Amino acid sequence: MSYFSDLGLAEPILRALDAKGYADPTPIQRKAIPALLEGRDLLGIAQTGTGKTAAFSLPSLHRLAGDLKPTKPASCRMLVLSPTRELAAQIAENIRGYAKYLRLGVQCVFGGVPVGKQARALVAGTDILVATPGRLLDLIDQRALTLRNVEIFVLDEADQMMDLGFIQPLTRVAALLPKDRQSLFFSATMPQSIAELGKRFINNPVRVEVAPQSTTAERVEQYATFLNQAEKQALLTLTLRRGLADKSIDRALVFTRTKHGADRVVRHLAGAGVNAAAIHGNKSQAQRTRALEGFRQGSTPILVATDIAARGIDVTGVSHVFNFEIPNVPEQYVHRIGRTARAGADGIALSFVAPDERPYLRDIEKLTGVKLTPQPLPEDFLKQAASLPTPIRAEPEAQGHGGGRGERRGPPRRDGGRGQAQPRGEARGEPRPLRAEGDGQPKRRFRPRGPKSVGQHAGKVRRVN
Repeated sequence: MSYFSDLGLAEPILRALDAKGYADPTPIQRKAIPALLEGRDLLGIAQTGTGKTAAFSLPSLHRLAGDLKPTKPASCRMLVLSPTRELAAQIAENIRGYAKYLRLGVQCVFGGVPVGKQARALVAGTDILVATPGRLLDLIDQRALTLRNVEIFVLDEADQMMDLGFIQPLTRVAALLPKDRQSLFFSATMPQSIAELGKRFINNPVRVEVAPQSTTAERVEQYATFLNQAEKQALLTLTLRRGLADKSIDRALVFTRTKHGADRVVRHLAGAGVNAAAIHGNKSQAQRTRALEGFRQGSTPILVATDIAARGIDVTGVSHVFNFEIPNVPEQYVHRIGRTARAGADGIALSFVAPDERPYLRDIEKLTGVKLTPQPLPEDFLKQAASLPTPIRAEPEAQGHGGGRGERRGPPRRDGGRGQAQPRGEARGEPRPLRAEGDGQPKRRFRPRGPKSVGQHAGKVRRVN
């Protein structure tokens, strides 16, 4: 504890760190904490899982504890914004641990749960509020919260917040914050265009970068298997079933590009006797919490997720990450595989690359500077795939989202994958939403990719609070 002690952090904070077993600071903590203790704005760039939450929480708690004030009704002194519900809950839990011996209150608000209960919890005010943008603005609109007393403003995963279309909600939030505040931006990636946008919210920041931007975790072995789209499910099922049987896979995250795709993968795995759960924006908060808790405890060893989970899952023991579909935004790959090889452990990332995804893979390798090691299909792959059982039937709710019909049953075909029907909106060339799924995003129209009629793309993204 010598380094944290030398920084002059308050004794109750040092006691909490000792209780959590923190002995040495991570690089981002070593570089960021001194600047934050001086009251400077900060732009921190570090790989996911390197301790960014402690980097901004510890000096902020020290500042608040050194100037204790009675909480004011419907207000907070420190505001932390997060792009997803899971990440917000995780941040709040960590801050509560660091503030265990301090007289500071911590509240967390996000969508998917009744807003009234959260509003009532804020009547007396709180010291620290962790929130997703949509629910934060809901509470402000209902006059259940004011930001006029915020002294510290933290934006976690800043690149995702801005790049995925949160710029308008953030602009509104920034207009409600006092000008005299300390602003902190933390992220694993920060493209130049996003950094330029960040200048609207932070003033003359100290830039702390502990690793080259967009580098992947050093302890992750990265592999790529080239195959047809229709063969992916069989390969995933066979790999997971074999790995769970011989204990080479402890817990595994499987990433899909769409919500319907995640549900479809779970049905196939369940049909083959693999215990898996899905987590994405169409799930209720109770379903998301239950799936994540089962994954954390190990009762559900396989979690199938969209990129909403890439920034919000901090679970030890994730041995494998599967990119069932390659992300079309290369930075997302960094965050996906960052879910493994955490806390000094090793990890394995396997990417299934269809012919039309090869350009995405080239973008990823260019961004990360790492060439994925090719891994061939098993020799008897087709024979094993032909013996796989059919997927379980979709639940009525899933069928309502278009997940149960058009499912191709039987072995995969070596025909480029055209034999497997895809739910409407998932095929390549269909309209893509301007925003990824998230919390509290305003409705936006789809943007057509090609010269198609306007009426064909009249759908809207449902707001998820």
